[in-house]
Parts: sequence; C-alpha cells; structure tokens
Amino acid sequence: MIPAPGQASRGATPQIAEAVITAVAGASLGALVGAPFGVSIPLGVIAGLNGAVCGWRGTYDWRSPVGVVGFVLDSTWAFGTTAGAMLAHLAARLRGDPQYHDELSRRHNRHVYGRGFQMRPRFAFTLGNVIAGAGDLTGERRRRLITDHEDVHVWQARWFGPLYPVLYVGWLIGAAAVGVAVWAVRRRREPFAKVVESCAYYLNPFEWWAYSRDDHWPPKGLVAGIGWKRPVVRPFGRVIR
Repeated sequence: MIPAPGQASRGATPQIAEAVITAVAGASLGALVGAPFGVSIPLGVIAGLNGAVCGWRGTYDWRSPVGVVGFVLDSTWAFGTTAGAMLAHLAARLRGDPQYHDELSRRHNRHVYGRGFQMRPRFAFTLGNVIAGAGDLTGERRRRLITDHEDVHVWQARWFGPLYPVLYVGWLIGAAAVGVAVWAVRRRREPFAKVVESCAYYLNPFEWWAYSRDDHWPPKGLVAGIGWKRPVVRPFGRVIR
C-alpha cells in the first residue's frame, strides 16, 4: 500500500508497528467471532486486511472509546460492509490518483477518497468505513457532507452490521414500487424519475437520518408534499458545536 499524502511524517517504524498490531488484533477478533459458524478463516482474513490498511494509515483513534468500538465492530459484526470497504479501496486505486484525504481520515475512524467508486456523479458513496467520491472539499458545504452525512452511514454500517445492506437495499426496491403508485395517484404532475427517487432514496430511513444530522432536511431533490416534513434527529451542528 502506497502511503497517503501526509503520512511520511509519522515515521516508518511506528507506522509499520501499528499496521501489524492492528492486523493481528483484527484477524484474531474476526476468527474468534467466525469460529462458531465455521467461517473463522474468511472473517479473519477480512478483519486482518482491514486492520493492516487502517493501522498503516492511522485510521482509528485509539485514545477514544469511539475508535476502539469502531475497530471492534469493523472486525466482527460489520464484517460484510468491511469486506465491501476492501473493494472500495481497490476501486479507488484502479482509478489512478485516488485523492486520499488524510486530514479527514487519520484518527477519524474512516477513509475519505476524493475519487473512487460512485453510484452517481457528484454523489459521495459510503461502503463500510470508506467514503468515496468526496470530490472537491475546499468548500464548507462539501466538507460537512463528509463529516456530518457520510460519516453517519459509516456508523450505520457498524451498528446494523449484516442487516444494514439488507434493510437499505430492501427499502430501495420496495419504496421504488411505492413510488410508481404514488406517481400514478398524483396524476403524473411530477417527473416519474423524481417521484420514484424521492420514495426509494430520499425517504429511506437511513438517508433521512443522515440528511437530518447534516442539517439538510428536506433535501432539494425531494419532491414537495411527499414523505417526512421534519428531520428525524437534531443536526450535529446544533448538538456538538
């Protein structure tokens, strides 16, 4: 793994030591949890790879209980999305310069790429502890999208573990069908794609949660008169700043 910008100053010895220790600890946790289900090797490998990458980059904040909890969840309960994160790292590398943002990643319990895998242009995409497609982060609004919105998805994946992708994708499929019905009932006053997108994506409880934390509810893409009118939780800006 090639060091990201800003990492050279850490020194090779402590960087390698953290990578090795985190890899061994992660692999041990993954293997321990997977043993009763006969999947100790794949879980150990996934957790070990994650530990190596995160240790090399100094991702986890070991001085905070939050960082320790993030590491434990990434290595055990959230193994599925952690495996996806490994693919996201690979996708970022395959795109050439991944534009890794060390200042938003190191000791922040996440990885932030300016480029990488994206489902839609200009939309950031979070897979496990990797945020890809962050884009130009010189503006305050775009940085807050990463710190207050996408970081919520990082923790949703950790807390819900294997249930997260099932619930998220399940809502997308089911609510898309509902969106078709809503479009028909509303007598096609709005574009079909916008109504379906509003129901399937914007009204997804995981997105409602993230947009609310980002103090961006309702989002501009949501068709007026459809769905929740108020945020589900208080924005981070009003809670911790």
